Amino acid sequence: MTDPNAIQPSALDQLPDRDPEETAEWRASLDAVAREAGPHRAAYLMRRTLERAEAGGIALPKLLETDYVNTIPTAAEPTVPGDEAMEARITAWNRWNAAAMVTRGSKYGVGGHIATFASAAWLYETGFNHFFQGKEADGSGDQLYIQGHASPGIYARAFLDGRLNEGHLDNFRQESGGNGLPSYPHPRRLPWLWEFPTVSMGLGPLSAIYQARFNRYLTNRGIKDVSASHVWAFLGDGEMDEPESTAALALAAREELDNLTFVINCNLQRLDGPVRANFKIVQELEAQFRGAGWNVIKTLWGSAWDELFQLDTTGALVRRLREVPDAQIQTYQTRDAAYIRADFFGKDPALVEMAKLLSDDKILECFHLSRGGHEARKVYAAYKAAVEHKGAPTVILAQTVKGHTLGEGFASKNANHQMKKLTVDEFKTMRDLLGLPIKDSDFADGQVPYGHPGADSPEVRYLQERRAALGGPAPARRTHALAPLPAPAEKAFASFDKGSGSQNVATTMAFVRLVKDLVRDKETGKRWVPIVPDEARTFGMESLFPSLGIYSPKGQTYEPVDRDQLMYYKEAKNGQILNEGITEAGSMADFIAASSAYATHGEAMIPFYIFYSMFGWQRTADQMWQLGDQLGRGFLVGATAGRTTLTGEGLQHADGHSPVIAATNPAALTYDPAFAYEIAVLVREGLRRMYGEAKPGEDQNVFYYLTVYNEPLPQPAKPAGLGIDEGIVKGLYRFNTAESAGVTAPANAPRIQLLGSGTAIHWALEAQQLLAEEWGVAADVWSATSWSELRRDAMEADAALLRGEERVPYVRQALQGAEGPVLAVSDYMRQVPDQIAQWVEQDWSSLGADGFGLSDTREAARRHFGVDAQSIVVAALAQLAKRGEVKATAVKEAREKYGL
Repeated sequence: MTDPNAIQPSALDQLPDRDPEETAEWRASLDAVAREAGPHRAAYLMRRTLERAEAGGIALPKLLETDYVNTIPTAAEPTVPGDEAMEARITAWNRWNAAAMVTRGSKYGVGGHIATFASAAWLYETGFNHFFQGKEADGSGDQLYIQGHASPGIYARAFLDGRLNEGHLDNFRQESGGNGLPSYPHPRRLPWLWEFPTVSMGLGPLSAIYQARFNRYLTNRGIKDVSASHVWAFLGDGEMDEPESTAALALAAREELDNLTFVINCNLQRLDGPVRANFKIVQELEAQFRGAGWNVIKTLWGSAWDELFQLDTTGALVRRLREVPDAQIQTYQTRDAAYIRADFFGKDPALVEMAKLLSDDKILECFHLSRGGHEARKVYAAYKAAVEHKGAPTVILAQTVKGHTLGEGFASKNANHQMKKLTVDEFKTMRDLLGLPIKDSDFADGQVPYGHPGADSPEVRYLQERRAALGGPAPARRTHALAPLPAPAEKAFASFDKGSGSQNVATTMAFVRLVKDLVRDKETGKRWVPIVPDEARTFGMESLFPSLGIYSPKGQTYEPVDRDQLMYYKEAKNGQILNEGITEAGSMADFIAASSAYATHGEAMIPFYIFYSMFGWQRTADQMWQLGDQLGRGFLVGATAGRTTLTGEGLQHADGHSPVIAATNPAALTYDPAFAYEIAVLVREGLRRMYGEAKPGEDQNVFYYLTVYNEPLPQPAKPAGLGIDEGIVKGLYRFNTAESAGVTAPANAPRIQLLGSGTAIHWALEAQQLLAEEWGVAADVWSATSWSELRRDAMEADAALLRGEERVPYVRQALQGAEGPVLAVSDYMRQVPDQIAQWVEQDWSSLGADGFGLSDTREAARRHFGVDAQSIVVAALAQLAKRGEVKATAVKEAREKYGL
């Protein structure tokens, strides 16, 4: 049996020990301390030794957890360079108005959250008064990711500052009538205030990391020096359960993003109860962040605890704090001194003796009120240490009480996240606690009043002076009066008009070729931001590596294995490509940061993010909503698109539905181009709309989703005639007629209109030949570049009709006079083309790839889903037979002929 006291082998045993005698002495010393002074003393000495080694730069594994105490001792706290009493009065007004706003709104049933801001008030106020840089200096300032549920407190401060009035506050969560305030940070709804949408929890921390990184990217590439900007992300401890919250911690540490600070409000509660009921979330997060390479600052206990720690000569208090689970800490918040004496202090004889020296009031002050996150001096010390730390990002773990100052009915109650109002009596108790000059008579008809010390009061003057010294209001979003970007030379787009001749070219490759030309443009080329999640070679982008370089803040510290090849793997500090590794979420966060740089930094950037279409909208659709909310602009490119086009990859790689998901996003302009020249037209139009001269009433705050395919096919020349470009942009144009295609059909032959999108148009063109040559049917072929834009236009026409305006949907205009029924086909589920069915006057039918994908050849997959040319022929004959224009037997004959 193994001796538990024996020294177990370690990795060090594989290395030669140059002084075994010295090693034995160190081990013996540790054993002696543990034997004579106890294991706790031995552990204390070892932790201090490891801390000293880390501080001295000695290469040792990091200490992942420290004691459950403040990282910065009281004696080391700097003096707050301001009027703490004044800041306390400002915070009191903000607490009051945040609670009043939500309570007043509760009578309309619109909801709201009170307890979160109550716990985090000092975390924000300290930043606003001393750290958060505004945008009136260089236009960038700091970037603030505000915790979504704390929005009432931010509105309350803007009210005190004069940026909002009582009418705004009374319209919290009531936006439809105008002059309202959105529930959470929504830039699209309140674009002068909010920069970043954060309430879809987990996306805020992920985006903050990539925003800090993108700031470095802009600086290193010489676009704009934003090295003075700092990114602050305010998060909840429960929010850290979201996988996105911690997905990029290693990236932030690896790239030494010391321009980034996470402030985690550790009130120990999530929406339904404790975050870690039987454990300690602070310790867990400390280990997680330290292990990832972050600088960790714990701000747990307020100054009332100083006396207790001074009495802790045996370490019993620190040990007890470390072992008490979070849920029990919450219980102490709601129980009397006798309970705390028995349950907390009564577990250890040394603590029993300590408790005898403490009054009940002192115990209640410590356990009910005194948390590090509620004291300006503690928070200031943490923030100052964070912004001064170099070489790594910082996380501040600030312990607070959820519902602090809202009364016994709120503080630390499991249900307080769902509690939407205070009674008048509770407000009066809160008023007395905060010392606010609000009279009982101000509660007219039981309505809680807003409080304001006056526009010229010392509080407001102090607040505004502090913000002026820091560069203006915060949070704030600025829409800069940027000059439209010049259009790239027409040559880059026109080169696709002539087609590819005898060469087979996939539309993915056509898009990449276009971008290669556009990034060479002298005026706008540097503004392109190519983003790819470790699939550049799949999409044929490796030729961009040596010419543009892959962004790396370290440059290239090695000799690449393919250095002697033309398309070698080149990393550079000023590299233009963001090659993110296998992370669609990280790539989307890159895209969001780049797409909104026109507002964040006053620099218009043109991101394109190219990805496996299946793993874009399906995996990161929530971030696409975030992108739309943040008013981002750019090109999302779903490559290897379609359910049958990506050969052999099977079910999880077969995209038959991304246009369906994309169609749900109001900011997304979704296109499924079939040909290279269509891609050129759409990119040119996208550049004009998003970055150039916008048309009257045109929303520039959109983004484009283009599907491109990996199937090499001949690219035809652009058809001659007027209106082709307009049709490509609006979503539909006639590619050819039976006559212009040169197919042979009898005079007065039955006619059908075939609508195809993306790669499906090639099956429609083959079906056009078969219908004419084998069944005597004339078919016209249409390219439906965007089913969703056709639908959007038709819905706008419907809305106009309800307003009494006559307007015909474009799809109806385009198809006006087209003979015969309409048969639509795509490489997606039928729901995609069926979006427009109700606005088509002709008889409608559709084909699509519904169901799960499968591994096989393209031909077999298309036959399986019934979308190949022969299946289109049978479906067309069925439509015509229903109308009596071909014999009913023709359908059966065709099925048998083609083996369907």
